[in-house]
Amino acid sequence: MKISKLAQREARQLFRSCFVDGRLDEGRVRRAMTLLLEKKPRGFIEIMSRMHRLVKLELDQHTARVECAAPLDPAQQAHIAGQLKSLYGDGLDLTFAQNPSLIGGLRIQVGSNLYDGSVKARLELLEQSF
Repeated sequence: MKISKLAQREARQLFRSCFVDGRLDEGRVRRAMTLLLEKKPRGFIEIMSRMHRLVKLELDQHTARVECAAPLDPAQQAHIAGQLKSLYGDGLDLTFAQNPSLIGGLRIQVGSNLYDGSVKARLELLEQSF
């Protein structure tokens, strides 16, 4: 669906108004969407669609998923968490998961950034080079 420039501009302004101290405030997002539904300005469906996308992208930037082949001990988890928080800031939501198919190493995804240091990824790269 193509979104008009006016709707994009309105959505960006609405999105910027939902920040408090550099962080997205869930309460403000809810209030903004409620007001948008009540007033129903021209192109409000496009504005809501764009706003939803902007909020989703912002939340994804503050969510990290760390996968490893074997469970990590708490000291290793704390070290990884510290390194990621130094790169991405304190508001990072971390989840650790076990994925035996990685064989070894780590796979870290923060938003759209993927850091794949797993043995599986290296084997796949080696296979593609032949």
